[in-house]
Amino acid sequence: MKHLLTSTFLAIFSAMVSFASTADYNIVPKPHNIVLLPYEGVELDSSFTIVYPYGNEKLKRNAELLSEYIQCLTGLCLNLSTNDTESKSIILTDTLTDRNTEAYRLSVDNRTIHIDGASPAGNFYGIQTLRKSIDANNDGKVRFPAVRIYDAPSFPYRGAHLDVSRHFFPTDSVKKFIDVMALHNVNRFHWHLTDDQGWRLEIKKYPRLTQIGATRKGLHIRRNTDDTDTVTYSGHYRQDEVRDIVRYAAERHVTVIPEIDMPGHMLAVLASYPELGCTGGPYKVWTRGGVSDDVLCAGNDAAIRFIDDVLAEVVELFPSEYIHIGGDECPTVRWKECARCQERIRQAGLDNDSLSTAEQKLQNYVMAHASATLASYGRRMIGWDEIIDGGLFPGCTVMSWRGTEGAVKAAAMGHDAILTPATICYFTASQTEDRKNEPYAVGGFLPVRKVYEFEPTSEVDPKAQQHIIGTQSCLWSESLLDLPQALYQSLPRMAALAEVQWSDPAQKDYGNFAARLTGLCNHYRRLGLPFGTHIFDVQGSLEADSAGGSLMLTMHTADNHPIRFTLDGTMPTPQSPVYDSPLTIDRSTVVNARVFRPSGQSRLYTDSVTFGKSTFRHIDLLTSPARKYTVPPMTLVDGLFGGNGFDTGRWMGFEGTPLIATIDLGKTDTVSGVDLHTFVSTSTWIFDTDNIKVELSTDGKTFTTVYDNTFNLPETHESGIRLHSVAFSPAKARFVRVTAGCVTEIPMWHTAGKGKPAFLFVDEIMVK
Repeated sequence: MKHLLTSTFLAIFSAMVSFASTADYNIVPKPHNIVLLPYEGVELDSSFTIVYPYGNEKLKRNAELLSEYIQCLTGLCLNLSTNDTESKSIILTDTLTDRNTEAYRLSVDNRTIHIDGASPAGNFYGIQTLRKSIDANNDGKVRFPAVRIYDAPSFPYRGAHLDVSRHFFPTDSVKKFIDVMALHNVNRFHWHLTDDQGWRLEIKKYPRLTQIGATRKGLHIRRNTDDTDTVTYSGHYRQDEVRDIVRYAAERHVTVIPEIDMPGHMLAVLASYPELGCTGGPYKVWTRGGVSDDVLCAGNDAAIRFIDDVLAEVVELFPSEYIHIGGDECPTVRWKECARCQERIRQAGLDNDSLSTAEQKLQNYVMAHASATLASYGRRMIGWDEIIDGGLFPGCTVMSWRGTEGAVKAAAMGHDAILTPATICYFTASQTEDRKNEPYAVGGFLPVRKVYEFEPTSEVDPKAQQHIIGTQSCLWSESLLDLPQALYQSLPRMAALAEVQWSDPAQKDYGNFAARLTGLCNHYRRLGLPFGTHIFDVQGSLEADSAGGSLMLTMHTADNHPIRFTLDGTMPTPQSPVYDSPLTIDRSTVVNARVFRPSGQSRLYTDSVTFGKSTFRHIDLLTSPARKYTVPPMTLVDGLFGGNGFDTGRWMGFEGTPLIATIDLGKTDTVSGVDLHTFVSTSTWIFDTDNIKVELSTDGKTFTTVYDNTFNLPETHESGIRLHSVAFSPAKARFVRVTAGCVTEIPMWHTAGKGKPAFLFVDEIMVK
């Protein structure tokens, strides 16, 4: 009996281990061309060998990495060989002839898998395709269907940025981040090494940069606020550690582009060498976010030598073609008061004109000098789009973060540009509107879908589109304490941007992408990578149908799992109705929906509609919203509330301009009040309204003021959604005019925005 049980167990075990999962080539990013062939393909097992050309060290390293990937996913340990006569093999070559040096061809027949790249990098991306095609939920043998895949990236620059100044990331964390980049075919690591909150790079000639500038008295910092603690916080990279990271990245065909931010964001430098500032100090490494008025003294020859000396050591450490030297957020108030800076302006012949001030031109004078220094080493400069403000100079590449305008302008002028608009590519924003259970995030609401639908060249003249060399995600670490949090904020949005960077834009389809993303998320789990699962929750939208006076509710999930919903505010259960087609909503309703999977239930999707006297009534705007934050006027009276982010698409934004809107109720009615919602986030220059006025009319011509109240400006930072509920004596009216004032000058306590116009975000106006 014992022998019988043993034999039965061995038979079952043998059957289990002989099971082969089937590879799926529908991966992220989507390959340009996949052709399945009409024969069997191969079954990968332990008898396979990975073959690379003798003497080709880069393909040898590719082969070693492929072996590691396969062992991690399947448990199979494959040998490496330079013998191309192996009967069962994965053959790696780099002989493909293609204009795109990162192209590859992957082919599977009945005996071999062949990955041929136009370069070792192209070969590596073919390896990533093979790797991601393996089912990450299964171990053991893998059957690869016969296929022929041709693939190449759409953009040569595919970047990911990591700020290590605000919070320091140890070398093993940086390497892990590079591994994640490689998984997504991302090839440029923008390493933000210096800022007001810490200098992280060892510079031999200036040792105090890391002795003093790498340490601050505050662990936690918040954007544009003084909310901090007094914990001593420090960290920097030795030059040998930097060389090791550069080597590690190069093996994964990732180029490291360092950023040494100048001439602003220099408090860590000034704390270390106060003589390089305009005032001489005292300075300290900043323990808060925002923008400091204290910058490098542009009129000081020692400061110019400092730039040259630092860049000399930087180019020795980083072999990249590009070196990023910042150029962003550089206040000029110190330069206006500094005799040396004013003398530099005079000597350089810099004058005010209609486009820029002399001080703005002084910033570009510094940047042009740094660019020339880099050019003397055969390198090229990248700067944030503020470098346009003082006039572009030859040889500079623009990284556009304040929207797409900088890239559009630079490309039209014949300069290369990289798109990283904050509203699309800053992954420090929240992945969900419901932030109660989320890490602290800054920058509003940025869902995966918004990233995926980004079209980098849509606003660029076709004749200049060749100057858009790529896009990049950004992770600013004011709110990121460690790698797990950074990865959680990046994934799966990095996958969405990877498809923008790599795949054929003509083939983009969000539903198809979401379905393919399921397999990539299994790889995340296998690798132990934290990621946001919000895409697997119910994704819903309520869209106004102004003609019919109703809204249309649509819902879906990435994996098309059944959605259970209710419309009465109660919680859905596994027995609730299943959503199968769009629903018309024509009355006040609370929608709740959830997916119930064997692995557990999704987060709750909830939204609400409130119908009132002004809902779906005609509305005229008498003032214009900011271009970036323009939404249809009906948004203000569609019964939907804005949500927990100014960029949800339901808030209308004004910059230094009041909202003035007239609502036609359609008939004369008795009205006694108005509710007005505003979104406030003063740290990002979004202030509450400073005045509300309500006027009534029966004919639309003669208006009577029934309410007019001015509010005090705040004396410190505040945030949240504000409900302004205005009441007045009941009166007859058909037309209701609402004015909400916008702060025209931000108070002086606001370090970054003082004196500048604020934003006002307004949503639902409810007439009672």
